[in-house]
Amino acid sequence: MMPDWLFDILLVAGVLFVVGMYISWRASRLDRLHARVDTARAALDAALVRRAAIALELAASRLLDPATSLLLAAAAHEARTADADGREFAESDLSRALRAVVEQPDFRDNVAQREDGANLLDELESAAQKVAFARRFYNDATATIRTARRKLLVRLLPLAGNATLPEFFEIDDDPPASSR
Repeated sequence: MMPDWLFDILLVAGVLFVVGMYISWRASRLDRLHARVDTARAALDAALVRRAAIALELAASRLLDPATSLLLAAAAHEARTADADGREFAESDLSRALRAVVEQPDFRDNVAQREDGANLLDELESAAQKVAFARRFYNDATATIRTARRKLLVRLLPLAGNATLPEFFEIDDDPPASSR
């Protein structure tokens, strides 16, 4: 028969093992969530750069009048070169400029009649939708990691390490109205 003190030691060791496994699982989950946020941010950045590139291509295509081309090119350039603090504002300005251009009367008819105009318009609509999806995915991942980091165990033990708490990316990303 096993002495009582040996049973107590085994019980304490078992409890410590289970607690250690839980803490390890929680830390690895936080790490995976941070990786998910990083991946989502990279996808969002790629979608924003693609949208700006298509806006610049539209501005240079001679499908628009010179003033509209200049406005769109300036907004797209500002979105591509903005620093981290001004990026949300620059991207919102680009969204508004794209809506102003695409929602002009007869814009779609004029562009569709020209060579490669319809393809460029399709690319623009696709890029605008991808920006909206990528931003939602990033903000969802950010909300998940922020919720996970508010848990008591994560706050008591430094399970998040020195990873920075991600911020939401809030922009006006409503795509131009589609007439199709």
